[in-house]
Amino acid sequence: MPHDLSSGAGTCEDRACEDGTVGNGGNTASGTGEPVVDVDSGAATAVSSDRLVLDLEQVDRSRVAEVGGKAAHLGELARVAGVEVPTGFCVTTGAFARVTAQVPSFEDRLDRLSALDPDDRDTIAALSAEIRGAVAGHPVPDDVAAAVTGSLTRAGRDAAYAVRSSATAEDLPTASFAGQQDTYLNVVGPEAVLDRVRSCWASLFTERAVAYRLRRGIDHRTARMAVLVQQMVAPDSSGVLFTADPVTSNRTVTSVEAVLGLGEALVSGVVNADGYTVRDGEVVDRVVAVKERAVVAAPGGGTRQQTVESDQQRRPALTDAQVLELAVLGRRIEAHLGRPQDIEWCLAEGGFRIVQSRPITTLFPVPPAEDGRGHVYVSVGHQQMMTDAMTPLGLSVWQMSTPRPMSEAGGRLFVDVTPILTAPAAREGFLNVAGRSDPLLRDALQTVLDRGDIVPAPGEEAGPGGPPAGDPPAMIDADPDLVEELIDRSRASLAALARDIATQHGTELLDFILEDFGELRRLLFDPRGAQVFTTAMDAAWWLGEHLHAWLGEENAADTLTQSVPNNVTSEMGLALLDVADAIRPHPQVVAFLRAAGDGDDVLDGLAGVEGGGEARDALHAYLERYGMRCVGEIDIGRPRWSERPAALVPVILGNVENFEAGAGRRRFDQGRHEAWAKEQELLRRVRALPDGEAKAVETKVMIDRLRTFIGYREYPKFGMVSRYLVYKRALLREAERLVTDGVLRDRDDIFLLRFAELHDVVRTGRADDRLIRERREALDGYRTLTPPRVLTSDGEALSGAYRRDDLPADALVGLAVSTGTVEGRARVVADLAEADLEPGDILVTAFTDPSWSPVFVTVEALVTEVGGLMTHGAVIAREYGLPAVVGVAGATRLIRDGQRIRVNGTSGYVEILR
Repeated sequence: MPHDLSSGAGTCEDRACEDGTVGNGGNTASGTGEPVVDVDSGAATAVSSDRLVLDLEQVDRSRVAEVGGKAAHLGELARVAGVEVPTGFCVTTGAFARVTAQVPSFEDRLDRLSALDPDDRDTIAALSAEIRGAVAGHPVPDDVAAAVTGSLTRAGRDAAYAVRSSATAEDLPTASFAGQQDTYLNVVGPEAVLDRVRSCWASLFTERAVAYRLRRGIDHRTARMAVLVQQMVAPDSSGVLFTADPVTSNRTVTSVEAVLGLGEALVSGVVNADGYTVRDGEVVDRVVAVKERAVVAAPGGGTRQQTVESDQQRRPALTDAQVLELAVLGRRIEAHLGRPQDIEWCLAEGGFRIVQSRPITTLFPVPPAEDGRGHVYVSVGHQQMMTDAMTPLGLSVWQMSTPRPMSEAGGRLFVDVTPILTAPAAREGFLNVAGRSDPLLRDALQTVLDRGDIVPAPGEEAGPGGPPAGDPPAMIDADPDLVEELIDRSRASLAALARDIATQHGTELLDFILEDFGELRRLLFDPRGAQVFTTAMDAAWWLGEHLHAWLGEENAADTLTQSVPNNVTSEMGLALLDVADAIRPHPQVVAFLRAAGDGDDVLDGLAGVEGGGEARDALHAYLERYGMRCVGEIDIGRPRWSERPAALVPVILGNVENFEAGAGRRRFDQGRHEAWAKEQELLRRVRALPDGEAKAVETKVMIDRLRTFIGYREYPKFGMVSRYLVYKRALLREAERLVTDGVLRDRDDIFLLRFAELHDVVRTGRADDRLIRERREALDGYRTLTPPRVLTSDGEALSGAYRRDDLPADALVGLAVSTGTVEGRARVVADLAEADLEPGDILVTAFTDPSWSPVFVTVEALVTEVGGLMTHGAVIAREYGLPAVVGVAGATRLIRDGQRIRVNGTSGYVEILR
């Protein structure tokens, strides 16, 4: 994990933490730490301006608003038994407020800064430089200078100091502000210290810090700067200690990096560091680097590099005993601060000094477990093609929709598969199914099983066993009437829900919805419905295996599933082409839609445009049918298309430009013809085999099962999100009443409550504002995390690997889910609402749930970071005949927008051509 500290001239940049504990990246010899949330509110509060300086021993975490996060938490650490922190004092935020109050036009400049677009880099750079110059150039007030000089006199007027920024209201749980304020090392003399204090004040307005606050919606006025002044330490060695493995996230592993001299050599990359790994009280791995240079304090101030004597270059910076001592110290700090830490330390005069401790903010949280046993969790989001953090209400509604117990961590849901993995009858079958759909999942699980440190082998002490193996649902013959019956039942149930819920309100409404979850589960897990789509999936696998063995045919089922009946998700994409047909003849409607903003009421606005009536009717009809969908639709808290029609405008306009009238019907007919032609070709080739007639009969049965049933695979989820919209509309009506009664501040606050909590709010007429605020901040933090496919109770995150050696050089490997090979322009799209796609483009994105289907009609191929053989993107890609490769790790980072790439959906890899 890099540390944002620059080298040379004794200056470096701080790193800040994300959750209000210590964290900055000052030089490891002089220490830093930069958390900064007010304990109660997450923002700076007014402080008394008469407290200009506080000794570090007077400071703890309760004084963040006065001294900033770094100083507050270093003061806190100094209270931990056995932890030594260099002595010092803090120039408080009161002094900073005194200075900025005297800077001409300071408030006006902040107003101008607040109005800027975070992407307007040039203006941000100019205005932030102007503010920095004004603050740094303003004289330190006499009383502040006297207070600082007095503290220096008591501590040692001519001693060397480290001068560090210690900000407030920036290091919120969701905002790291890494590397955005300054630290100065080996500063000698009162004048030099005061000059560096001014520079630290000014560093609150670095271009990076300003842009970061703008992007996160943080008011510049809530950010204040204190300055920490500590005595310098001249260490023999310095480095970084992680109380969890920074690569694997394993909480049982301690990782230590060490260099000779000041830690600036490590964080600035001047030398390679020694590395040590500690587990269960032992050094289990060590790498001793050749250290040709070290960074040391320079005479008169600042730092310099010096050559290490040749006989010392291979000397370990620490002994094993010192590494173990440091690991114990790290665990003590972690226990005090409550979470894994990234700690900067130095070794001087035989003892360790802690100069920074900040949370390791990249770690994904571990689901709680009270039994003390090892657990293995599988991500639900990876199976649902939605790995974003979910709202609290969304999490609870999803869990009430399924009978399977789930664990929560980081705003995501996980299934504890430990009972299955420890059950002899269930383990192999589960791994085989996982391997078929998602090889990365199987590999990650197999890695854990092969080690044997989390999950005992079946038959050993493993706690309660897994579910009985049972037989999979039997395959059934193709029966279109069965599919129609299942769909009709779902529609009738939905209509009854919409009718009956209209008369409910208050706690009766919540009770009504709670009872209706039983009906939702009945429809979702109808045994006959399960038989339908398991038959389709088994038929697809049968065709893939047998036709490959008989004919050498790769991925035969891909073409056979084009334009199948009753696939509501692919029909949704084609139906939006029909909406474009209604709009295309009306230039004024097209112009209106081009000018529409994301928050505009598109439907109402069309009424005043020539041709708008026809366009409005077409869009309204589409939303009546599909308006319950949206990106991340499994979270009831996400805005639906019916609530935000403007989200569809870019796709509609793309269809207007790129297709001719009737394209939807032509595309469906073409896919159906290609599937029929492929079926005839395969049957002809099979009949030519020995015993070909019997094989052809069996193949035809499987093709009929596949084409009849595979479309229904999309319908249960469609029915579920349709019910979610009915629930949501009723709950929002209730939320509006709560806002009117003064119970809630905003109707969307209901999404920050779990269902049972919302029930209590409705029943009592009281809401916990603090809880809602904390949930909002936590959700913002969770959105910055990337969930793993597999997570262990030790915190280890596993992604799995494909383990293939049959790929072209430099190819990006993934899972082949829809056959074919195409070349085209890569369009890396993070947000469907911002998609700007043209025919021939290749869509590259993190994941696609059903809401992405409308753009599939435009692109030539699909590449995603998440997905499996039977996830939504794969199913729809096959139906549309798009080559697709999913599960390509880091695709949106490794492939640049606009690059030309080749997608091989048959063999499962992507090549970057230029």
